Amino acid sequence: MKRFLLSLVLVFLTINTLFAQRDTEHWIAPYYDTVGGYTSAVYLSTDSVTPFAVQIYNNNALVTTVTISKGSPQTYTVANTLISANTAVDAFKVINKGLYLKGDKPFYCSLRMAQLAHGEIITSKGKAGIGKDFYVAASPNTLVSSLYNFTAGVLATEDNTSVTVTWNGTGIVFIGGTATGNSHTFILNKGQSFIFAGSGSNTANLTGFIGAKVAADKPITLTNGSCNGNFGVLGSDGSDAVLDQSVPVERLGSTFAMVKTKSTNPSQNMEGGIIVATQDNTDIFINGATTPIASINAGQWYRINETNYVTQPGAGTHSNMFISTSKNVYLYQFVAVGSTNATCGFNYIPPLNCFLPRKIDEIGKINEMPNTSSAISLKLNILTETGATVLVNGTAPTAAEGPYPLTGNTLWQTYAIDGITGNVSITSTKAVTAGINGGFSTAGYGGYFAGFSSIPVIAKKTGECVPGIILEVDDGFETYQWYREGVIIPGATANTYTPTQSGNYTVKVTMGTCPPVTTPIYKVYSCVKNTTVSVNACATKIITPTFSSSTQIPVPSTVTITTQPTHGTAVLNPATGIITYNPTAGYTGPDVIVYKFCGNATEFIDCEIVTVNLTVVPFIVKDAKLEACQYEDKAFFDLTKANVIDLLTVTKKYYPTLADLNANTNQIMDPTNYGSAGGFVYVKITSNEGCTANAKIELVAKPIKKSPILVDKYICIDSRTNLEAGPGYDSYLWSTGATTSGIQGVGVGEYTVVLGKNGCFVTQVVRVNKTADPVIKEIEITNNTATVNVIGGTPPYKYSVDGTANWQDSNIFTDLSRGQHTFYVKDSYNCTPISVEITVPNLLNAITPNGDNKNDYIDYSELAYKGNLSFVVYDRYGNKIFTGDKFNNYRWDGKHFDKKILTGTYWFHINWNEPNKEKTPIKYTGWILVKNRE
Repeated sequence: MKRFLLSLVLVFLTINTLFAQRDTEHWIAPYYDTVGGYTSAVYLSTDSVTPFAVQIYNNNALVTTVTISKGSPQTYTVANTLISANTAVDAFKVINKGLYLKGDKPFYCSLRMAQLAHGEIITSKGKAGIGKDFYVAASPNTLVSSLYNFTAGVLATEDNTSVTVTWNGTGIVFIGGTATGNSHTFILNKGQSFIFAGSGSNTANLTGFIGAKVAADKPITLTNGSCNGNFGVLGSDGSDAVLDQSVPVERLGSTFAMVKTKSTNPSQNMEGGIIVATQDNTDIFINGATTPIASINAGQWYRINETNYVTQPGAGTHSNMFISTSKNVYLYQFVAVGSTNATCGFNYIPPLNCFLPRKIDEIGKINEMPNTSSAISLKLNILTETGATVLVNGTAPTAAEGPYPLTGNTLWQTYAIDGITGNVSITSTKAVTAGINGGFSTAGYGGYFAGFSSIPVIAKKTGECVPGIILEVDDGFETYQWYREGVIIPGATANTYTPTQSGNYTVKVTMGTCPPVTTPIYKVYSCVKNTTVSVNACATKIITPTFSSSTQIPVPSTVTITTQPTHGTAVLNPATGIITYNPTAGYTGPDVIVYKFCGNATEFIDCEIVTVNLTVVPFIVKDAKLEACQYEDKAFFDLTKANVIDLLTVTKKYYPTLADLNANTNQIMDPTNYGSAGGFVYVKITSNEGCTANAKIELVAKPIKKSPILVDKYICIDSRTNLEAGPGYDSYLWSTGATTSGIQGVGVGEYTVVLGKNGCFVTQVVRVNKTADPVIKEIEITNNTATVNVIGGTPPYKYSVDGTANWQDSNIFTDLSRGQHTFYVKDSYNCTPISVEITVPNLLNAITPNGDNKNDYIDYSELAYKGNLSFVVYDRYGNKIFTGDKFNNYRWDGKHFDKKILTGTYWFHINWNEPNKEKTPIKYTGWILVKNRE
């Protein structure tokens, strides 16, 4: 009678409520079923008390949605057409089988398959179950039988995933296809799958595919094993499904523990396990031995026999085994029930480490299989660190249930508890794992649930590349620190990180007293950047690939034109990477080129796709003419105002001659203020698209000058005059408002006239000035003769005395009487004359200072009211004899220092200023005879 085996090894991380396969996303690849008749269902459970939805997809299409919460696990029966193949047409080809599940919160997921005679559990490892490199495990079938097979199903998580599978075995025959050589490569899009399968009727197929290497360029998941298989050694009592989900090589370890399951016939060797090496020279040690039991190379496998279990002392027959290897390996535990070899199965065993959890909560409906009503007998096996306190559903195990020591490793101990049912929650004060095995009726199966992320590995949470990619490690560690290129990233201390640039990323995690662990490198690449540029093209357009943001240098050999233009040609120079675009002759309008290129980095290469939106525009230039007013010898032109082209985005360079333009010499550096008397200048026009053309600008100078006959005038203050600009102008506008060429009868003042000619205007200022009056500088009087000295005004002068009836040209007046006289002067303008009234003093030519009161002194005191009066007497030698002033009352008695002077002739002069506003100076000179009698 076939018995049932269930082995669920529950392994979890090192914080209380987080476990390796408890995740927000799960993938389950399909398998090949030789026997058929299975009912398959996904079992979903969570520790979240808040209900949330889980979506189930096949080939990116939503199949259904279920809602789960703690204490309310759910199942969904999956159509076999979505998860398994049983005909050759679905093997060795790309198909659309497989499942993807996504929830808002973390949850457990397993695919349970059962029928009357067979059963198995495939437990999803969540993100820990996807990766790029795997090695295949299967049942090492011991007999040739068409009921047996090997199966390895691959499911892609991203589009355009390239997968290569290689194997060492020879003579392998695949169901549904034939491989060329010992490898096969295929391409999958997201949600697509590929199944390798081989019938057990071929001897090479029994174990030849074990150790096959699966390598992908993007993350995939792998379901491997046999459906069905048998690894018993004493003939065959039947077969059973031997399946589980694999993990990528970066999740592997080198220390393991197993608790013996429920097989009762050691001679069948149904217990133990299978190790698959991933590196050469891998040594295998059992129960702490110092000598390896075997040494194998990458892709080889070794079967651990049931006899290696050690029965520990105590009540009952509790047996366990400690396995260690010199390099990381896959270990799958063989499980069975009863005495037959038909109740076989296996499950992947996660490595022991300090980072396992303290709590498993919860695995739902642990004693249920789909479409099965038979009673299930289960045993719970627990492995925890020595000295831990363990509770199962809140109750401590009995002494008979454990703990038991682990031979070869004093740090760990084990428990075994029979009769487990319902929803299971396990807690420990130290790191703990747990598994169950059992069976019903004639069916057996095995499954495993937790511990796959206890080896920290970076996974992609969302996105593909920078920007957009988010990295994550399991959220069950205590601290996190992210690095790029080995350099710490400040502030990056969460279990997720969003890279901002490409590079090699790692994260260091810690948990309790465990030594810190740094993950393997995760390579992050930049996304292919898509940019769009818009340019005009007027003729040949040269396109040089240039990164819009990357600092890398474009590599010419990487440039490709992905979309050719429809209204022209685009030619790529492979040596330079330059694209030359030529529009179709006569075409104007839009056109498009799309090209791609990559940079020169050695590893993290940036690439860019550029869409060039071209607008083919006409490039037509024309000659122009500019006019400017010429006020002096040159007119000044703003050359930039010349309309030589209708395009705005062009560059213009101006030159005085065509020869200068062609030679690029003597460029006009200030084209906005170019002085010229007329002629031509030349302009070279260059568009942003590189088109060039020349144009000629005619410069027309329009001379306009101020009137040469309109000059300042001088008139008398009370006179009037006429102003005349003369002919030769098109318009006149005087400041008086007059618009004639001249204005009449204007007085003293400033006048303007705007003269217009040929559209040019000049403002001319003219002044009518009051003529300067002549000024009587001084009057010299000698005896009865006066000389009038005049400055200023405009000679010749006219002179008159005591009236304006008689004018003379001479400034000398004779025979003047003594007393007051008024002198008049006017200049050539004949304005109102100026006048000065003066006094002609009384002339005394002799004094006889003898005391007879007759002619005793010369007296000019009557002139004392004159300003600056000065009276001085000299001898014939020019010696000063006397000075008259207010103290002597301007009177001289012929003495010098109170002494009589000698009789003789003496000279004198009298100076004063007339009391008029001009203060006219008067100089009166004469001689006097002094007769002194002794």
